[in-house]
Amino acid sequence: MTAAPAGPDASGAGFGAFVRRAHDAGRLVVQPRMGMSDPDRMRTGLLATRDAAATTVGTLTLDSYTRVGDLESAQLAVLEGTDLNGFPLASHETTTTRRVLDGIHGPAFPVQVRHGSAAPQHIFRALMAVGLDASEGGPVSYCLPYGRVPLRESVAHWSESCELLATLRTTSGAEPHLETFGGCMLGQLCPSGLLVAISVLEALFFRRHGIRSISVSYAQQTHPRQDAEAVAALRSLCARFLPDTEWHVVVYAYMGLFPETEHGARRLLAEAAALTVASGSERLIVKTVAESRRIPTVAENVAALEHAADAAARTARAPLDGTATETYAEAYALVDAVLNLDDDPGAALLKAFAEGRLDVPYCLHPDNAGRSRSYIAADGRLRWADVGRMPLTGVADVRPAHAVTAAELLDSLSYVRRSFDLQVPLETAGSNDSLHRGA
Repeated sequence: MTAAPAGPDASGAGFGAFVRRAHDAGRLVVQPRMGMSDPDRMRTGLLATRDAAATTVGTLTLDSYTRVGDLESAQLAVLEGTDLNGFPLASHETTTTRRVLDGIHGPAFPVQVRHGSAAPQHIFRALMAVGLDASEGGPVSYCLPYGRVPLRESVAHWSESCELLATLRTTSGAEPHLETFGGCMLGQLCPSGLLVAISVLEALFFRRHGIRSISVSYAQQTHPRQDAEAVAALRSLCARFLPDTEWHVVVYAYMGLFPETEHGARRLLAEAAALTVASGSERLIVKTVAESRRIPTVAENVAALEHAADAAARTARAPLDGTATETYAEAYALVDAVLNLDDDPGAALLKAFAEGRLDVPYCLHPDNAGRSRSYIAADGRLRWADVGRMPLTGVADVRPAHAVTAAELLDSLSYVRRSFDLQVPLETAGSNDSLHRGA
């Protein structure tokens, strides 16, 4: 496949341009989800990320109060010095955050804001005020899994937020960047065709509202070959639907229950890095050995970044044909059906969920139809037990007689954790032990 287009950032100073340069030089960009409320600790974390033995970008992950717009509680925590579960960007003084970033954020080390909000206008205003220009999320992916904000309101909020961020192109000369979170819906048990479709649709939504530098996400799931097919499908669909946009693919290390053993966690992260490189993708969001127990330390984040970089360096690119798989057929059928509903991607997404043409399994949000079901097959692949009203009849391999019980669902949630914790540690498995399962 040909590379993504060079895109609109002629200055080469934006988040997307940095990732593109690294990829062209044969280096995988690795990134933590780090966020601390104390400015000094946050600065220390960014410095450690920048100085890791890897090609890195920085992260300001925001706190829960800021995510839901409870700025009064976030401000009170800042005034009282109360520790939060992230950086309260909209409540710290602008000068404070600028000091955190001073001498760190720049063309050689861009910083992205990660948040989880269905109404991120206040977050975008705050990040723009301190000189940042990269964030992530989406009208579907930061609405359905995270609360009960109506999808219609989320689409309106995200339309306004994208257009606000896009003004940076004319006001500061920066090329703003947004990453879809659609490829990570609920973190697990969502078949890859639907993940790919939502990621592409959110990218088209961003494009409609003025964003020209985009990353599309995909979260590592339960079967390496299925993951490789999904990323190939995602790249093919982006080449088809985003021909005039700078884009790259970001892979997330497994978003569900992470292994409890150190060897299991390291092996799962190494597989995520191998998937990213082999598929020709450009960036990886890491997880650490501490994920199953607590929020990781800065040192544990750095260790994860360096472990992923080492695994990436031992992997060759081997992208698959992106259009010859069941995953591509499912994803294309969903994207095509949604785009035929309306010329505006936001309106199309609203109609699609209202009609059940998009339906996320096990998602309890009121605007999700809730008729679809998935399961983990004997070979480890995610399969459909019921596609509801989605246009996948005759496209997807559906097992309608497979009634997913509560016990099976709970068992599936820990499938990856068990699989990796029970494996023999690599150091005792012998030099011929592969990183890849089920390939």
